Amino acid sequence: MTVIPLPARSPPVVAAGMGSNRLALRTSTARPAAKAVVDWVKVTDAEFFNNGDSRPIMLFDGVCNLCNGGVRFVRENDRQRYRHGNRRIRFEALQSESGRKLLQRSGRSPDDISSVVLVEKDRSYVKSEAVLKIMEYLDLPFPQLALLLKMMPLLVRDFAYDNVANNRYMIFGRSESESCEI
Repeated sequence: MTVIPLPARSPPVVAAGMGSNRLALRTSTARPAAKAVVDWVKVTDAEFFNNGDSRPIMLFDGVCNLCNGGVRFVRENDRQRYRHGNRRIRFEALQSESGRKLLQRSGRSPDDISSVVLVEKDRSYVKSEAVLKIMEYLDLPFPQLALLLKMMPLLVRDFAYDNVANNRYMIFGRSESESCEI
């Protein structure tokens, strides 16, 4: 299974003069205080998962026709409402500011648009594992189909995923308007 563990969390050190709504910084003991790094896990958790909304976020290529079709498919097959009429999965384009933050939180480069990513509060999934995990959130029969596909070796699933992903613009094209489904 391709699960990306989140880095261990340490208490943030807030820079002087920063309000509570600003980015929290942390410093490690191995680095001087001048080289503080942003703790993306804390920042994105506060931004995306602390308002009582623990639904996962699907990150997708916003200009890819295949990816936009995948978002439409997920929305159409996610009819069971979570809370207050919301669907079980949220969406964010990889190219957006929020998508870049979530990519970095998941341990990936903020410019990496090579894979769909499913970000849950405690972990992230990429490539075929992300697709299968998304299927588990959909209406029947997709969770059962995901269970069946998990019997296939990860190497084979990711090989097929990579072949489609690497050729997605050539096969399915790009959105001419440069706008995504959401």
